Amino acid sequence: MRNLIALALSLVPLVVCADEKIPLLKTGSVTYTNVMVTSVTATDVYFTHAGGMGNAKLKNLSPDLQTHFKFDPAKAKEIEAKQAENKAAYHNQLVHQSDAHPPDMTRDSSAKPAAATAAVWREDYPGALKQAQSENKMVLLDFTGSDWCGWCMKFDADVLSTGKFKDYAGQKLELVKVDFPHHTPQSPDQARANAALGAQCHVDGYPTFILLNAYGKELGRQVGYQAGGPEAFIAELEGFTRR
Repeated sequence: MRNLIALALSLVPLVVCADEKIPLLKTGSVTYTNVMVTSVTATDVYFTHAGGMGNAKLKNLSPDLQTHFKFDPAKAKEIEAKQAENKAAYHNQLVHQSDAHPPDMTRDSSAKPAAATAAVWREDYPGALKQAQSENKMVLLDFTGSDWCGWCMKFDADVLSTGKFKDYAGQKLELVKVDFPHHTPQSPDQARANAALGAQCHVDGYPTFILLNAYGKELGRQVGYQAGGPEAFIAELEGFTRR
């Protein structure tokens, strides 16, 4: 377990705060205005902008901005390769760790398989609200960095991927994944929608889970990883509904 935590944490970028205003930042075909740089790593710049929150690869910026942010291509390449290696090692250890422990009875296919498979993560927040209203459910937003945030991946493996949570979610929740990936392709429209939702919900760290009623009112939130498996997370969500 200690090795797993070390690997997970090594996937989180080393952040240097900047708090610098930039009128315009362009990356590829996307242009951001009223930019406030919040942090810079060897590979990325993180910022808020007129439409919400965002991040961009330093290698995709103009030469003058690369110079401004002290971009080192060789160092960035080395770090990205290490991140990919750590991610693979992390998932490999998760697989082998599960083999070393007794079977997880929450994944028993004999326990309500239909309800478990009904829990589906979607990216359409307005659609999730509409569905929640029609089925008298709540909405769970998962703000995540799915391909770089170690604690996000660990919580996914320990909680969100379990049969017990899927069974609960299938009965009570509409699930929305609000992703901020570093390497996985994402459409500009989806990136803008996620950034706007993150700004609207005042999210500044991952993972962040926000439980809403069917009309978008926040009932409670969990910021960061929480131990205790699906039982603890379900108990927390149930507690939010009783406030």
